[in-house]
Amino acid sequence: METANKTQPSRENGSIEHYDAVIIGAGISGMYALHHLREMGLSVRVYDGASDVGGTWWYNRYPGARVDAPGSPFYSYTFSEELMKEWDWAEVQAEQSAVLDYIEFVADRLDLRRDIQFETWVQDARYDESLQRWTVETSTGVRASAQFLICAVGALSTTNMPDIPGILDFAGECYHTGSWPHEPVSFQGKRVAVIGTGSSGVQSIPEIAKEADHMTVLQRTAQFTFPSGNRPVKPEEMADARENWDAYVAKMYASPAGFPFDMNERKALDDTPEHRRARYEELWRRGGVDFLKGGYSDITTSEEANAWLADFCRDKIREIVDDPETARKLMPDHYILTKRAILDCGYYETFNRDNVTLVDLREDPIERFTPTSVITRSGEHPIDMLVLATGFDAISGSMLRLNPKGRGGDSLKERWQDRFHNYLGLSVVGFPNMFMIHGPGSPGVFYNMPLGAERQMDWIGNLISDMKERGMRAVEPTTESEEKWDNMVAELAHSTLLPRTDSWWTGANVPGKPRYFSVYLDGGGYHQMISDIAARGYEGFVFE
Repeated sequence: METANKTQPSRENGSIEHYDAVIIGAGISGMYALHHLREMGLSVRVYDGASDVGGTWWYNRYPGARVDAPGSPFYSYTFSEELMKEWDWAEVQAEQSAVLDYIEFVADRLDLRRDIQFETWVQDARYDESLQRWTVETSTGVRASAQFLICAVGALSTTNMPDIPGILDFAGECYHTGSWPHEPVSFQGKRVAVIGTGSSGVQSIPEIAKEADHMTVLQRTAQFTFPSGNRPVKPEEMADARENWDAYVAKMYASPAGFPFDMNERKALDDTPEHRRARYEELWRRGGVDFLKGGYSDITTSEEANAWLADFCRDKIREIVDDPETARKLMPDHYILTKRAILDCGYYETFNRDNVTLVDLREDPIERFTPTSVITRSGEHPIDMLVLATGFDAISGSMLRLNPKGRGGDSLKERWQDRFHNYLGLSVVGFPNMFMIHGPGSPGVFYNMPLGAERQMDWIGNLISDMKERGMRAVEPTTESEEKWDNMVAELAHSTLLPRTDSWWTGANVPGKPRYFSVYLDGGGYHQMISDIAARGYEGFVFE
């Protein structure tokens, strides 16, 4: 696969490198941004703090980590049939190492690493209004100037560390699932505590329990999880995807979630209770994406339909978990599917093991950690290892960690104190020529993220081309367009039950974070909308 010859950056007395664009992040989004801008003939440099490509898949190496969404072969890049034809996926829900292998294969195939500087954190990004360029300062001392700043910093990359009395005094091994060691971690003969039962906790707990001497699960919130139904990808499935790739991609483009699956449009209350239960039993047996796409269309909009599915899943917990008291503690009390849907590999079954203890922190809260234990209201739990499956400061956290400075030196933290103001999830007033991929206000985590990155970056690339053709140097949204977009995101969210539940979607997992639902829920409609905005001359933007 040929790549365009890149214009080499100019240097000013060796003190600063000049590029057309600087990209922050070398995960799936940043890699595609680099490829796309190079194909446009731009000079580009990527900075990433990791030692290689992969983004969240480079960091999240905890036991059991895998794609727990509609997966292979569609959790992948779509822009190249050659890449599709050259890569074989082993499982429907690929494990972390397989996803990382794929990402590294793409980086090799497209020769991306030559324009990426690894082990380099961007410490400051500042807009110069007189030059209409961004200046980037890095941890290695390299300084760079670019007309465009592409923030591919990841919606799930800034780890969320719990603030619990004494946690820093704990003297044993301590690992966060979001920054797991690259060398093997042994649990043999150890008493392990895991705090957090979101996706990373649900995935890692069954694997750790198989090896640990004893596991204590410190549950902050009981979760609804569904059987993963993971299985090998059949050779005929890969052959069909390759033969009909264009048709599958077209279907992905039309889908609200970016996957090529037909969703059931029938409403739950259109069926009798007996029919609903039979349908759910069959979907539960099959597991995985079948349960999510084959369910009813009104689960997140009808309280009655939602309650019916939630009761079905609670019945399943009672069936699976032997001890009635443990099953009671595992019962979620929120609207189902208003937290991230989790696919598991034996999560509830793990609580039937003799070496697993469940502590419900709502009833028995942590008082403090000691060097050798965790103390809850009911008593002390000796531990040798602590695993923090406490997730991320999601959606906005990585942009706030970067904290770029826009017009007048105003920082993004100041701009986003009360709300994550943006237009289309792509740009922010006062920050010209800065673009976000999977930013707040975009479909982001509710969409097939490799495909979403491609589509957003294609749109950004078209805007850059339009600016160059018209001799424009800077672009940013208007305050009015930001306000309208914020209202549109909120209106769509509040047509569902999702904002009624505390979740990382609403920022509830991070103390002091603005509390509201900051994701645009219709991915297919979103991409059509931004295409229409471009066709109308980039409505809502102002150019210099």
